[in-house]
Amino acid sequence: MSNIAIIPARGGSKRIPRKNIKSFLGKPIIAYSIETAINCGLFDEVMVSTDNEEIAQVAKQYGAQVPFLRSTDASDDFATTAQVLEEVLSNFRASGKLFDNACCIYPTAPFVTPATLEKAYDKLIKESHDTVFPVLRYSYPIWRSFRLEDGLAQLNWPEHLNSRSQDLTPAFHDAGQFYWFKVDAFCKKKALFTDKTGAFEISELEAQDIDNEIDWKLAELKYKLLDGTK
Repeated sequence: MSNIAIIPARGGSKRIPRKNIKSFLGKPIIAYSIETAINCGLFDEVMVSTDNEEIAQVAKQYGAQVPFLRSTDASDDFATTAQVLEEVLSNFRASGKLFDNACCIYPTAPFVTPATLEKAYDKLIKESHDTVFPVLRYSYPIWRSFRLEDGLAQLNWPEHLNSRSQDLTPAFHDAGQFYWFKVDAFCKKKALFTDKTGAFEISELEAQDIDNEIDWKLAELKYKLLDGTK
């Protein structure tokens, strides 16, 4: 099978300037995603989709291909990951390159390892999913969550006010790291999340959402802690 790794990294980060190439423990954070994709040995092509020349140069420095720059339409604040992936696959198709499977790896996902990518790929192929991605368990049952209305706390699910935490179904959320997907299914359905989407759980130590400087510092602390347990 022919596989491609697509790392989407536009240049317009506002909350953390130059986020995708900001130094993370000594090297650009995007380098971790590139090196993991290359080292896992699963991909015929590892490419970065960007609209930014500086990001493109850093990507090439660490071994990724940047065969074309991203279009303006796929680079604004409202462009979805699916739009970016469609554009990449369409450009490759126009040049005569076809792929069976693809993996969208985010540029700020330093916790992803070759072993994790291999685990997800095996699940994609062996269990016939359209997409596979890692998820995190909510640390507190969402069924007993609140919303605030005019300063007052309102239960989202009042029926669970007196339910024991251990009796409630665990809930999960996207770890925001990567998506393995079958190219044909994606091109037909124009979506990563389908009725044949598989997921697997990872630990809180293996992921960190990075939206601000505090998140960044937490991610570095987690990475060093995780690295010390290997």
